[in-house]
Amino acid sequence: MTIAKAARPGDSNGVAEEARRGRGRPQLRSDDETRARILEAARYEFSHSGYATTGMENVARRAGVSTKTLYRLFPNKAAVFEAMVTERIEVFVSIVKLRACDGGDIEAALTEALTVCADLMLDGEVIALQRVIAGDSDKFPDVAQTFFHKAITPTQTALANWLRAQQKRGTIALDDADSAAGMLLGMLAMQPLRATMFGHLPAPSKEERAQRSAICAKLFLSGCRA
Repeated sequence: MTIAKAARPGDSNGVAEEARRGRGRPQLRSDDETRARILEAARYEFSHSGYATTGMENVARRAGVSTKTLYRLFPNKAAVFEAMVTERIEVFVSIVKLRACDGGDIEAALTEALTVCADLMLDGEVIALQRVIAGDSDKFPDVAQTFFHKAITPTQTALANWLRAQQKRGTIALDDADSAAGMLLGMLAMQPLRATMFGHLPAPSKEERAQRSAICAKLFLSGCRA
């Protein structure tokens, strides 16, 4: 596959490349497909290089698009970062909502919901991204705020809504679903997250995440099963 030479908006090489690829034939990828490639490339660049040193040219090169195309879809680096975080959270929230009231086995249902949380929070690239954000938070406080409001808060809210749905069904008894969701996420992710961020252990595998989710579900329900 030939990767287009990176160029800033207005760069003649980038324009020529766009024209060469588009002239006389339909666009090879839709904007949605191109956005997905860009966000995948951005996730890699941010998690491996850090926010400060990641440039739009690097993202465009890894995505296999010109910087003209990149800037057409995303006006700046902050917009790419926000879209990257939001994309993962939207997928997570849709899955948790979908599973909220399925089935009658509360322990299996909670294990499934927590596994989705663990797959989001304890993924190797996500942990690497959090390490980068922690390191750059003093220089780029807006980046840390974006991650908190676009990733951490919606994750806890989605899980709290899940718990409220089960509470209405009469399967669990809780005084405060929001606090319970925060404690559940802490029990699920805090220890492996810290161990990986400080280099003591590798990111947990999918099997390890599922196992930890099952343990957390069992411990939690032993105290609040209706």
